[in-house]
Amino acid sequence: MAGIVGIVLPVFALIALGYLAAWSGLLKRETGAALSDFVFIVAIPVLIFRTLATAAFGEASPWSLWAGYFLVFGVMWVTGTLVIRKLFGRDARAGVVGGISTAYGNTVLVGIPLTLAAYGDPGAVAMALIIALHLPVMMAAGAILIARAERIDGVAVAEPGARAARGAALALARNPIIIGLVLGALWHVLGVPLAGFPRTIVDRLADVASTLALFAMGMSLRQYGIRGNVRAGLVLAFLKLMLMPALVWLATRYVFPMPAVWAKVAVIAAACPTGVNAYVVAARFRTGEALSSNAITISTGLAVISTALWLTVVEAV
Repeated sequence: MAGIVGIVLPVFALIALGYLAAWSGLLKRETGAALSDFVFIVAIPVLIFRTLATAAFGEASPWSLWAGYFLVFGVMWVTGTLVIRKLFGRDARAGVVGGISTAYGNTVLVGIPLTLAAYGDPGAVAMALIIALHLPVMMAAGAILIARAERIDGVAVAEPGARAARGAALALARNPIIIGLVLGALWHVLGVPLAGFPRTIVDRLADVASTLALFAMGMSLRQYGIRGNVRAGLVLAFLKLMLMPALVWLATRYVFPMPAVWAKVAVIAAACPTGVNAYVVAARFRTGEALSSNAITISTGLAVISTALWLTVVEAV
């Protein structure tokens, strides 16, 4: 247990320090935005590139990992949508926000540092494979469901569905994390050694990614906070932090065979708090901002407990 606490506490302590730096005014909001840009555009993509470029996959196939994780991802999206629409009586657009808040986790800013601390490079490979589909699946499903929700709610559609799909595809192609994933996979397939001066530069950038990502995450939380009725946020946080990792644990343990460390990382990925893209979608809809903000903030605050719990579970069985 002491080892798990030693893994989890530094991760969330860095998030807390980032939040305090923003809350106290020690660092300006513009500084946090610039730090987040560096993390997303440079540091994390380089870390993912290095992880895949130097990975040792053995005979393991990613298909079982993807099936075990993303089938549950879909179930949780539907569950979150139904909870917000049926239990809390919100419109279809808020339902999409609820679905994303329940299924889409912060695997980049929180998941990667946790995985590296707990399982090192072998675990980082599994997390990178999850991230490889995580953002594309969310964006593709989101684009489809956004158009559907706007029709249901009777609001003007900003652009045709085909154009929205093309826009989402173009955004993915330009996303630095996706670029890092693709380049890392190509480097691995080509079998080019990553050594010498290029390796030194890559290592220097990759080695600061986790620390800066957590600090930037803490600073970004300052702009979200708790807004309005928190009951829906609490329910979504429970679904995200407890039900989703429980279902992924069952799927990876009993249904889809895979290396033990991959199964553990899948559970940790599922236990990550709600990702900030939930708020991005809410802002796009101009509805559900408080809902997504509460889910992000509450789930991040409670994740210090839930991630320790799930690390204990996966190590005990």
